[in-house]
Amino acid sequence: MLFILSERKPETFPADVADLIVAPREFISRPALFSAPGTRIINLASDCSYLGLGYYASLLAAARGLKVLPAVAAIVNLNRKSLRQILMRGLNDALDIRMGDLGETEAQPFEVFIAFGATPDARFGKLARQVWEAFQFPLMVMTIAPVAGGSGWQIQDIEPRSAKDLPEDRESFFQEQLAKALKDEWKPPKPRKAPKWSLAVLYNREDPLPPSTAPTLRKLSRAAARAGVEVEVIGKKDLPRLAEFDALFIRETTNVNHHTFTFARTAEENGMPVIDDSLSILRCTNKVYLAELLAANNLPTPETRVIDRQRLKTVERYLSYPIVLKIPDGSFSRGVVKVEDRAALLDVGHKLLGSSDLILAQEFVPTAFDWRVGVLNGQPLFVCQYLMSRKHWQIVNHNANGKTELGSCKTLDIDQAPHEVIALALRAANLMGNGLYGVDIKQTEKGCLVIEVNDNPNIDTGIEDQVLKGALYDTLIGEFVRRLEEARS
Repeated sequence: MLFILSERKPETFPADVADLIVAPREFISRPALFSAPGTRIINLASDCSYLGLGYYASLLAAARGLKVLPAVAAIVNLNRKSLRQILMRGLNDALDIRMGDLGETEAQPFEVFIAFGATPDARFGKLARQVWEAFQFPLMVMTIAPVAGGSGWQIQDIEPRSAKDLPEDRESFFQEQLAKALKDEWKPPKPRKAPKWSLAVLYNREDPLPPSTAPTLRKLSRAAARAGVEVEVIGKKDLPRLAEFDALFIRETTNVNHHTFTFARTAEENGMPVIDDSLSILRCTNKVYLAELLAANNLPTPETRVIDRQRLKTVERYLSYPIVLKIPDGSFSRGVVKVEDRAALLDVGHKLLGSSDLILAQEFVPTAFDWRVGVLNGQPLFVCQYLMSRKHWQIVNHNANGKTELGSCKTLDIDQAPHEVIALALRAANLMGNGLYGVDIKQTEKGCLVIEVNDNPNIDTGIEDQVLKGALYDTLIGEFVRRLEEARS
């Protein structure tokens, strides 16, 4: 026996369905009529909010031992935003894959109507089924929207819909799917397998030049799920929650005088594996330290001088123009200025020394590209050629108008890169620690020169992962799992 609870008049349904329609209040007030063993209930009551009529209909159906759709748990899951967001995590990964397959270029949010796990939008049939498996609510609308900054797509929300006053196109689709639902076997949702580990990813959604974009983090999340690791993206306000997680991955531009360093230190105090660790941040974000360390270990670099206000005046004795001046803690080509003569040297030098007692003066070494070698725990992870920005001497050109232009990139198989480039990158990275580093190298007629060793290197979809693809993220997650297992043993 099956009944459909709805405030709609029976005649608004097809004849073979009309006889099954029962008003929700009648169902609640006359239990003896609707409690035969094996009875099934499809609850289409218009108000399924907490303590609403539809909520009580499902609640009392369960109390009477009846099978009911939606179950009370499904109503609660869909009505509470915090619970919806938990269940939506894996769905966003599925959306990202689908939008990539479709090559969609829509710039505005749009809705996908879902009735009993099906949708009239043929693009999202599989995703609609996954939404149904997560929520098991008869009628829903999924809103899909572009991520701020144009870095992919996300499920903005999934909301319940009433069967009352449906638009004509949705009404006909609803009736079609209702007829199918009457014949289908009802299966409870599959229980989610509890993850073995949890990984917090620190990320700033407002950063115009993040080390990883949102779609990249979704790829990371999918790799994590394969390894039994649950990923949650967190922000700087989530420091009090950090101890809830097993490990921390910082995907935000780091600095010592910054919340990223606080997160790293807090994670270490909690005994959590963390990339980037605080010592790597301390070492890599200060170019003065880096210059001294590379020189002390006899690694080849451009001719470099550490200067203060006094030594600024005499730097010409050692370096020829043009000279590159660098603040110690710049990133993404910020705080790096090329000067062509003494007047510019003194002017720019004094400005940079206003924020740091020491800066670097370095020989200018022009090349068409820099090698970038990604190193993880002492092993090469990826290798790229970062080309200079168009008509500019740096990879990133911060224009006077505030716009940023980036040079193009070519990613190679590690075996395709010159052996001397990889070998030098590993020597330089190993001086920093056993974390994740991006080593920049210029290949010149005089040999290879280390320009920088960066913690928090860029890892982005379609660029650094161009060769390894998903295996790159598997390797990253595998390193966290290795550290977690090692700490446990």
